[in-house]
Amino acid sequence: MRIGELSARTGASRRSLRYYEEQGLLVSSRSPSGQRHYEDEHVQRVRLVQAFLAAGMSSGTIVEMVPCMTEPSEDRARQALEVMGRERARLSGNIDGLAAARDALDHLIEDNHAYLTRSADDEA
Repeated sequence: MRIGELSARTGASRRSLRYYEEQGLLVSSRSPSGQRHYEDEHVQRVRLVQAFLAAGMSSGTIVEMVPCMTEPSEDRARQALEVMGRERARLSGNIDGLAAARDALDHLIEDNHAYLTRSADDEA
């Protein structure tokens, strides 16, 4: 299938598919005229890449998972599990940092409200 059909079947834009190739997440064959050609299994690969991206993984991290996608084995599954565990820990750290930032902002908002209340009482 050509890139337009893969795009239609996966919902990924043609630009995204070309990016996936540039990053080593997807490999196509080329016609003599240079057109990209994909196999049916590429549909599942693109959907898997999209799932990893939606889970917050970078394309660079997903590249580490490519061997698991191309030639699955128990060892590669363990490697994938390690990568996903590392990414989960990274996301958890980001969530904790965002929660702390939100708490700090809540305190600043409370201080601002208190200031406005004092100013209104002073004017009365």
